Amino acid sequence: MDKLCYLVDILSVDGDADAAVETRIRIGRNKFRQLVSLRTNKDILLIVRGRLYSSCVLSSMLHGSETWPVRKENEVALQRAEMKMVRWMCGVKLQDRVPSKGWRETRFR
Repeated sequence: MDKLCYLVDILSVDGDADAAVETRIRIGRNKFRQLVSLRTNKDILLIVRGRLYSSCVLSSMLHGSETWPVRKENEVALQRAEMKMVRWMCGVKLQDRVPSKGWRETRFR
């Protein structure tokens, strides 16, 4: 057996968190898709949509992460998934070439 699912977290034999990170990113994307009507509603302020994102999507992506032996690749994968969702919610495309450095610190504040 290579992997074990324990309390909705994936434990791997070699001790890395790759499977857990992939699973949590997938769960975050599913939560993000479930909130499509609220995310795309232009009548809702971006700050409110950001708080909704933080409380529902981001918290589900990072659930249990305090016990992961995180490597740099895992951190980059989580940041990439987060920025993809944030850009989509804000209506910014990669082709627009808007730097994401400031977005990561502010997160809709």
